[in-house]
Amino acid sequence: MLPAVRVRGGASALPPVAGVNTGGYYIPAVCIYSPVNSFSFRTSMPERLALQDDIRQKSPFRNTAEEATLSIVRTATLIRRAVAGVVEQAGISPAQYNVLRILRGAGQGGLPTLTVRDRLIDEAPGITRLLDRLEAAELVRRERSTPDRRQVMCVITAQGLALLKKLDVVISNADETGGAGLTDKEQLQLVTLLEKVRASMPRPSAKAGTPPTK
Repeated sequence: MLPAVRVRGGASALPPVAGVNTGGYYIPAVCIYSPVNSFSFRTSMPERLALQDDIRQKSPFRNTAEEATLSIVRTATLIRRAVAGVVEQAGISPAQYNVLRILRGAGQGGLPTLTVRDRLIDEAPGITRLLDRLEAAELVRRERSTPDRRQVMCVITAQGLALLKKLDVVISNADETGGAGLTDKEQLQLVTLLEKVRASMPRPSAKAGTPPTK
């Protein structure tokens, strides 16, 4: 039997089913990847799991702002782990998957190396090494731009497109992790609130004229 997870308003005992253990913490509200490329969601998970209980922190947070910030970081980490479990089954890292998605959205014209770097969801040190590995796997090709021969353009290959197509279905299911336990209305509210958070933070200038990611 898995240990009980205390939530605000009382205690709730989790059912005796397999879960994910990361650093000693049981994750009750994250989709579980199976070898048959399917996801299952816990139907009896607690409606709410306080961050203080989740990370087993005894002292209270300094204020609500600190709790909100850490909640975003913690939740993003759990979602990132779930998605990583999917793409790594295909032999690529989450950062490499992100690069492939960006280049698919760019089309056959491709994008300059630095533009790819600037559009990554998570900053990845060494964009050149990242592209080196993708090119070695024949998922990406690089070519000199014309007329500026100093600029290197990155283009996704047919093999790269085929790999993304195979991953699209399971990634779509993994995307549900971000809204696990939320109604459609609550998901829209979450999107709106996160938009407000991002809008209030300093961001690098967006590159004009680059097509959206698909």
